[in-house]
Amino acid sequence: MTMTVECDVDWHIGVVRVSRPMTAQPTFAWHQPVMVEAVLNFLNLRPGAVIVDGTVGTGGHSLAILPRLLPHGKLVVVDRDREALALVRQRLAEFEPQVTYVSDNYRNLPVILERLGLSHVDGVLLDVGMSSMQVDHPGRGFSFSKEGPLDMRMDPGQALTAEALVNERPIDELAWMLESFGEERFAHRIAQRIVQERRRHPLTTTTQLANLVAQSVPPRARHGRLHPATRTFQALRIAVNDELGALQEVLSVFPNVLSPGGRAVLLTYHSLEDRLVKRTFAEGAQHGFWTVLTKKPLRPTSDEITQNPRARSSKLRAVERRN
Repeated sequence: MTMTVECDVDWHIGVVRVSRPMTAQPTFAWHQPVMVEAVLNFLNLRPGAVIVDGTVGTGGHSLAILPRLLPHGKLVVVDRDREALALVRQRLAEFEPQVTYVSDNYRNLPVILERLGLSHVDGVLLDVGMSSMQVDHPGRGFSFSKEGPLDMRMDPGQALTAEALVNERPIDELAWMLESFGEERFAHRIAQRIVQERRRHPLTTTTQLANLVAQSVPPRARHGRLHPATRTFQALRIAVNDELGALQEVLSVFPNVLSPGGRAVLLTYHSLEDRLVKRTFAEGAQHGFWTVLTKKPLRPTSDEITQNPRARSSKLRAVERRN
């Protein structure tokens, strides 16, 4: 089974300070994206191309892509997290004429392109899952390593939170969620314990839930390679943000938004995402939409994993639109 991880990557290369009030901490370390050279190669970048970075995060991939599009290329950067866009706008300031910033979910890619007057693009990059900025800030509630609210929203403006899920959903739905999105074999035990506990008091913090999950699983499962709450947190995050639904939706529109010869490059971090991408790419190839460029997913090098442990579960798959 593919190991579950909490985020993308990586390597500290600098600090930027932001003056506007934010829920994030005022000082932030930029991170290098995973498999950056492979991403650049598979996107087949050239001057004048129009590329979409549908999950810009802290802008590491975009920063590497932009010089290869000059002088007349265009990069559309998309993220549902407005705080990420505010930060990345500073990071990409030197390329401002070539960059368009869009606060939206990548599942809405056709609508985004229509608003921008673009019928097709030459490449799309999706680095799915959480960004390092999100997971490293306790106030976002993605990680159980530090105390934080049970939030987990990639878009802080949406209504649904992880706290609402664990405190309001019936036991059967919770168990299904943990089993389907977290591949958690103790899903029913954990769901039962959650329901019992919330009858006494609401579950409101990350550490509260993580400790509850650890107490729910058998003793032998409490001391493995992964924290026993890892899969539960993955499942709740996926459910809160409808990550698999968004991924399926955007995969279905690639044949319509990619120009002939255009490429889509996807980075995934757990087996649910990778299976969905693999299956959709194979079906699209059978229908003649594209050529699969990666017969097997590309993995990060051992050196990159050593430098950036968060990259260890990443997989890259790519396709090229047929004429």
